[in-house]
Amino acid sequence: MKTFDLSLYLVLDPDLCAGTGMVETARLAVAGGATMVQLRDKQAGTARMIETGHALKQALVGTGALLVVNDDVEAAIAIAADGLHIGQEDMNARTARSMIGPEMILGLSVETEALAAAVDADLVDYAGVGPVFATPTKADHKQPIGFDGLARLVKASPVPSVAIGGLKADHVAEVFAAGARGLAVVSAICGTPDPEAATRRIAAEIRKVPA
Repeated sequence: MKTFDLSLYLVLDPDLCAGTGMVETARLAVAGGATMVQLRDKQAGTARMIETGHALKQALVGTGALLVVNDDVEAAIAIAADGLHIGQEDMNARTARSMIGPEMILGLSVETEALAAAVDADLVDYAGVGPVFATPTKADHKQPIGFDGLARLVKASPVPSVAIGGLKADHVAEVFAAGARGLAVVSAICGTPDPEAATRRIAAEIRKVPA
């Protein structure tokens, strides 16, 4: 049985993280309570993804935080990442699963109830649900779904969900009330003056959520 904690899921953005660097941002965020880290860099080729991925993996040793690679299967396999995350346009889940094998965590982005309901729980381990709000970190994102939409998609999905899209510490209670297992954040941590403190603030709100 795979065990993973979606509660505070950091998605790295190379532009927002430029000041501190992606590896250092991840290290600080995990020190502050981030449970999963996703390497997302749409401009990087596989070689650079692998290089960054190895550095991230080294930074996360002994922390318990898991490393997920966005979209690049080859990089995920090369760095022996804990997981791979794919979007609807990247590749289908069956192909991804056949490439990464049974042990690696597989996440899939879903933007509609129909897509959430269509998730194959035999292949996919969690759904990334959103965007809850419009967000500048993903220019091509779909129509924002809000918390009502989040609740509908979470209910439709046969696998645990993590909410994404413009989320901050102030939204924690509503994210969990909608049934999601956690929130994925980008700008709430990346590019902040103190990524560790920013993460601690979100983690403190998560601890207030009734079990």
